[in-house]
Amino acid sequence: MKQPFPNSGTAPHGRRRAVLQTLASVTCMAALGATALVPAVAHSATDYPKGPIRLVVPYPPGGPTDLVGRVVAAAMGDILKQSFFVDNKPGASGMVGGTMVAKAPADGYTLLSNASLHVINPSVYEKVPYDAFNDFAPITQIVDVPLVLVVRSDLPVSSVQELIAYLKQNKGAVNFASAGNASSQHLSGELFKIRTGIAMQHVPYKGSSPALTDLMGGQVQLMFDSMPSAMPFITSGKLKALAVTTRKRSRSLPQIPTMQEAGVAGFETSTWYGLWAPRNTPADVVGILARAAQEALRKPEIAAQYQRMGAEPVGSSPQEFEAYMKSEEKKWTEIVRLSGAKAD
Repeated sequence: MKQPFPNSGTAPHGRRRAVLQTLASVTCMAALGATALVPAVAHSATDYPKGPIRLVVPYPPGGPTDLVGRVVAAAMGDILKQSFFVDNKPGASGMVGGTMVAKAPADGYTLLSNASLHVINPSVYEKVPYDAFNDFAPITQIVDVPLVLVVRSDLPVSSVQELIAYLKQNKGAVNFASAGNASSQHLSGELFKIRTGIAMQHVPYKGSSPALTDLMGGQVQLMFDSMPSAMPFITSGKLKALAVTTRKRSRSLPQIPTMQEAGVAGFETSTWYGLWAPRNTPADVVGILARAAQEALRKPEIAAQYQRMGAEPVGSSPQEFEAYMKSEEKKWTEIVRLSGAKAD
């Protein structure tokens, strides 16, 4: 009786078995390949960071952008168990450092810490070497900071109204400093001119630190500056604070009125600081950085450091930060339009 399945020695069965063995091998290899892909994908997230992270600050050491960036960088380094090193690259209202990061490898090892001028520059410069949105991946908004109107200690004014009277008496002879063209400090000065009808000359610097040095040295007479860099000189008495620019008084200077309380209607500005990576940085790497920054900003000791500077920690998600950037771009573009401010 013939068997329903021939012995392995028959040719048709040998061919069939060879095909089945080949299919089994291919299936096994595919399964192994699929299995191998799982740790490979996970590796991109779990293995980061495996080396030092460079934080580019596009302003000199000692200014608010530098101070804000260094605090969060140190805390994130502790959380991620990797060192962060700050690389100051000042110039062109932050665009020198910004360009370096936009062109850096999108691997999470080169980041940018910058101020709100990141979204202001396009409205005052005819040509910006990068796109603030398309060339960067937002990580988080670090802090929100009121600006404070400060004057040199020997200027004969003690209030905003006295300053306005002084400026009108010395029409065109007074200079105001800023951390650079297109900065929120610059545009706050322009808005002050619009709201009060006074005249004064803008003197841009490469960051707040050199601007404050010249302010205390008498080369310029006043400045709208960020709290982090101005606070030490206010508390030491080297500068006089006349008003803060936000709607509410600052917790760091509760005795100082807002600009609106001081009689300048419709005046409300602030500056903020954020973290970015090059645009094509993997989403899982951006997520790791964002979570580390948020964890850092929740630490009481980090919040206390920022609050001593006059800054309020934020720690938004990448999506929240990108939406906020768009709303800020719209606001500052309108201030530029009203003032006619352009890069000097």
